[in-house]
Amino acid sequence: METLKSDRLTIASVAEFARGKTELINAIFFSEYDRRLLPSEAGRTTMCPTELFYDSKADQSYIRLLPIETRLDDMSIQEHKQNPINWNTIELDTNSAETMAEAFKEVVKTKRVPAPVASKLGLHHAEGATDTQMVEIPMWRHAMISFPHPLLKEGLNILDTPGLNAMGNEPELTINMLPSSQAVIFVLAADTGVTRSDMEMWETFVKPLASDTKHSRLVVLNKVDTLWDELKGEDDIQKSIHTQCKSVAKMLGLQPDSIFPVSAQKGLLAKIRTDEELLAKSNILALESILSKEILPQKQAIVRDNIVAEIGSMATESRNLVASRLIDANRQLKELKGLSGKNEDVIAHLMKKTREEQATYHKSVESFTANKKRFAEKHERLLGQLSLTDLDQLMARTREKMTGTWTTAGLKSSMKEFFDIITNTIKEASDTTDQANTLLQTIYREFHKEHGLTETKPKFFSMSRYKRDLERLHHEAEAYRKSPVTTMTEQTFVVKKFFISMVSHARNTFFQAHQEAEAWGKSAMAPLVSRIKEHKHQMEKRLESLRRINESRDTLQNRIDELEKMARQLHKQHTDISQLMVTLNKPLESFITRWNIEVTFEEVRAFLGFETQRQWSDRAIERTTPGLFGLFSLVVLMARALHPKTPPARRAAWYPKAEPT
Repeated sequence: METLKSDRLTIASVAEFARGKTELINAIFFSEYDRRLLPSEAGRTTMCPTELFYDSKADQSYIRLLPIETRLDDMSIQEHKQNPINWNTIELDTNSAETMAEAFKEVVKTKRVPAPVASKLGLHHAEGATDTQMVEIPMWRHAMISFPHPLLKEGLNILDTPGLNAMGNEPELTINMLPSSQAVIFVLAADTGVTRSDMEMWETFVKPLASDTKHSRLVVLNKVDTLWDELKGEDDIQKSIHTQCKSVAKMLGLQPDSIFPVSAQKGLLAKIRTDEELLAKSNILALESILSKEILPQKQAIVRDNIVAEIGSMATESRNLVASRLIDANRQLKELKGLSGKNEDVIAHLMKKTREEQATYHKSVESFTANKKRFAEKHERLLGQLSLTDLDQLMARTREKMTGTWTTAGLKSSMKEFFDIITNTIKEASDTTDQANTLLQTIYREFHKEHGLTETKPKFFSMSRYKRDLERLHHEAEAYRKSPVTTMTEQTFVVKKFFISMVSHARNTFFQAHQEAEAWGKSAMAPLVSRIKEHKHQMEKRLESLRRINESRDTLQNRIDELEKMARQLHKQHTDISQLMVTLNKPLESFITRWNIEVTFEEVRAFLGFETQRQWSDRAIERTTPGLFGLFSLVVLMARALHPKTPPARRAAWYPKAEPT
């Protein structure tokens, strides 16, 4: 359950400066505060990457700001997240929108520093700058905002990214944060069209994500209100917008219907003023509908995958074990019922036959043990290839070469050599994984063939995700290595940035791969081992039953009764587990059909105190509960009578609620 609670769906907002992406976030997610919550003035507003989420473990909502000076440390943003003491923390008063908006202004603050300081931080590369020249830089490297918005409580994360230059200065965004998001909203502006920097951002950061099917990409053409020419008719305006969308789609290599024209500013204004006509014209609800129907279900898929992976595998193994016991119990029942009225010779013969089966079984177990050893050798080889000790030694040698070289060519050569080695290592590990998976499948197949037990499918290991992560990291490293900016940057900063932004993530990829491979190796044979132990136990129990029956015929009927009772219990357990697995594999839509009912219960609980009544008797509760539902229904009917066409139902970002519940 803790794993399910930690599942999050991240939407990254990506755009050049002044495209209105922060205003888009305000319009979609925070219009219920009836004001602009996140700072969204003209110009460069988002100066540092900002994450919005809900921290269920914190007692107080907060803003955490990582000082820009931490760029000089040998720690990544992810590592800093593990140490709250490294952040400046501002507590948020969620009962006051004014106070929150004021606190959020801290995120966009800048300061002026001498050019050498900015250069040392990797934020200024202008040649010929004097030591006294002042440069404006952001105060913060990264911002984390936690507050109890309903959508954030449901596991939604919002990543508001800065413009192209800032993204280039913080490679962790492109290496880790963007690829980890489930959806990317790429925002363009109708008043500028697709500029050169927009195309560069699309080609470099957003378009490559299409190779990973887990990502959804939405292209939003914002600020279409600039095309609302009062001297034109509505048809002409829509024609202009459609022409702009076609032009954008052609440049990005997309279909025209994949471009969503909106006006975030007018959409926010319409929601605050409850102006239905302006809201429809802004087209913000159409975008929200896409998000709710295409992006939000990914959260359900994440939860479902975790349930099936964690609970489903345990349920499958439990069902197979119960099925094995049930088969054995029924076989014993058949044997014992056939012994009624038989003489001692028949029973003795059956005992002898069972002992022979037991001896044959022990020999086959020896064969399984030999195969298990072969698999262990493959697994040990895989862990060796993913060894962090070897990687740390390579990192140390690379750092020594990079700091010791006197030339830029030597510096860049060391970068290339490092990634060539680890890329080849991952490829070798992938080959070893394929061999281990093939061997595992053979072992399982032979086991089922020899022992005739219910079939259990092996759990295979895959290196594809880690290969893909390394390929993306290699691509980023090559871009950094060949960049002219790298050539002009001081050597110590180049080395530090290379290790913090890229090498540390490569190490993390190896670490995760090693951990998963190690856990897989320990669990791969577990189902067969447990089946062997269970089968051994059943055979010994069977022999003991025959021995007792041979000594006393009175024991026969008692044992038959005992086995019949056991078989009934096992059959019930098997049915229950099978039903659980059917429920796990049901389409999510079957649960969504109850949504209106669940919303009604939630709103009656939230607004009318349902389930919080303080009566002492059951009869009092039985009277007040229908009364609360009746009151809720009465309010809805009154709203309908007062607003026969469109009742004023609040429209949430993910739930475009056209009518009251």
